Amino acid sequence: METKDIFVFAQQVDHQIDDVVFELLSEAKKLTASIQIDDFHVVAVLLGENVTDLTSVLFEHGADTVIVCDHPRLHRYSTDDYADVLCEIIRDKKPDSFLIGATGIGRDLAPRIAARIDTGLTADATQIEIDPTGEHPTQLWITRPAFGGNLFGTIVCPNHRPQMATIRPNVLLADFHQVGRTGNVETFECTIENEPRVRWLKRIPKSTHGVNIAKARIIFSGGRGMVGHFDLLEKCANQVGGVVAASRAAVDLGEAPKDVQVGQTGKTVRPTLYIACGISGAVQHTAGMDKSEFIIAINKDPQAAIFTVANVGIVGDAVEILPLLAQEIKRIQEANA
Repeated sequence: METKDIFVFAQQVDHQIDDVVFELLSEAKKLTASIQIDDFHVVAVLLGENVTDLTSVLFEHGADTVIVCDHPRLHRYSTDDYADVLCEIIRDKKPDSFLIGATGIGRDLAPRIAARIDTGLTADATQIEIDPTGEHPTQLWITRPAFGGNLFGTIVCPNHRPQMATIRPNVLLADFHQVGRTGNVETFECTIENEPRVRWLKRIPKSTHGVNIAKARIIFSGGRGMVGHFDLLEKCANQVGGVVAASRAAVDLGEAPKDVQVGQTGKTVRPTLYIACGISGAVQHTAGMDKSEFIIAINKDPQAAIFTVANVGIVGDAVEILPLLAQEIKRIQEANA
């Protein structure tokens, strides 16, 4: 197959690059480093109107080349226009892999592209690596939750290119950043001739509840065992500048809004500290928080699965332990005042 390079869709909305793009660029940089082929690079694909100035931040986060398609019809995201242009770029440039963030836009866009160019797509991936057997030097092994999150499956696409995947935000590290780094800018002259089938009438911003838990550094998360006592989580979180999150069970019982749900069907978080209170630790939940830097689990069941991913496990009733924790935090803060 005459394909090369790992392409990353550089999603931007309102002239702002999405954070997941930096995670994908960093990961692509690691993948290309492990591919023993000359001239195998990381290429970011940037679509929009008057967006060329965004190329500098893409270079700093790992892109070797940025392909820019600048067109008035790309000012706002359009399923048809974006899919048309990206398919045109893929057919022209022939990338070996194409990575897209599993955002609302990415989940809408990726399967349409895969169907049009007749290739496979692994959706909502949590891990990517180059074939560890060494048999196929550019073959991606892509891991994602399967069977409702009860196990993980590793998927390969041996016969079609590009290899495509959407990757959940916050499961990869955006750890490549070189200030002042530059690269090659390629202008792609796209052809958008068809009449738009969708016309914008009005944009209504989505209402949110408090802060974005995906960006929080300290999270107190409650499960079924905390139903009726989420005020204890709020108190502790407020004391240390943290936020409150919840498992799906707690959300389904009306204890917390969907915006703060952690897990496979919620958000993926990567805080410095994650305190899981009354959460059993089903795979569906741990898939959204097991990359946290430090995990403390409090659960009455000594056999709870959450203890298998925790750095520190406390067997006990979180409803009784959290008030004691709040008192201790207050005592330390007063002593240091």
